[in-house]
Amino acid sequence: MSFIGNRHFTEERALFAERNTTVSDCLFEGGESSFKHGADLTLSRVTIRSKYPLWYVKGVSAEEILLEETARAGIWYTEDVRIRSSRILAPKTFRRCSNLILEDLDIPLAEETLWACDGIRLSDVRLQSADYFAMNSRNIVAENLDLQGKYAFDGAKNVTLRNARLITKDAFWNSENVTVSDSYIESEYLGWNSRNLTFTNCVLKSLQGLCYIDSLVLERCDLGDTSLAFEYSTVDADCSEIKSVFNPAGGIIRAERIGKLILQKDRVDASRTRMECLRIDAVADEPDFSE
Repeated sequence: MSFIGNRHFTEERALFAERNTTVSDCLFEGGESSFKHGADLTLSRVTIRSKYPLWYVKGVSAEEILLEETARAGIWYTEDVRIRSSRILAPKTFRRCSNLILEDLDIPLAEETLWACDGIRLSDVRLQSADYFAMNSRNIVAENLDLQGKYAFDGAKNVTLRNARLITKDAFWNSENVTVSDSYIESEYLGWNSRNLTFTNCVLKSLQGLCYIDSLVLERCDLGDTSLAFEYSTVDADCSEIKSVFNPAGGIIRAERIGKLILQKDRVDASRTRMECLRIDAVADEPDFSE
């Protein structure tokens, strides 16, 4: 394996098609596409300021690297990537990539990150400004994910999250086969137009959340701050508290308390949903969308 260390690169395609190489303590700025078409690269303490650095690369192992904001669209069409203990300031990183392992990362400008990727493992990843995170990606496993943004996991498939904290508008739209456990989620219109969503031991805060879902499962969840839940969803729910329930399509709802139950008999067949609730504070036939 070749070794390159303590260098400052400013030219176009500085290490184009480089293979079986360790790059350490280097700076890349100016030019574009520093590692394009490379393979089996090991990066350590590397700072990248130039655009499109890791495109069409097969095999990257990186530790303590920094992608500056100017390194936008930094990792596309690349496979077999492992990055740990690093900081990514560039938006639009990771697109159409496969087999990604990302560990202990800070991504404070995570707009359009992880689009159309396949085979993703995340551990201790922190994201801000994460608008449209993981859109149309699949086969995702994440633990200790902390995300703030809008529209996370739109169109995502085969997603498993554990110990996550998501503050994101309209998460999990158009998604399929999602399992979330031991997590906290704030998301307006959570989960619309999706199928096979399961939440276990989660706190969910949403306005008109968990609607238009085919096969929604809730196990030991708190929806005390979720209003107008389950509209036209088929649901199997076991919750401590739900702020309000509106026109479920069918299934079973178990709860210690429901603040308000709204059923419009001209819109849904109420007999298709079994209610096992210790307490329902109010029943109505019209929703209050200002809740």
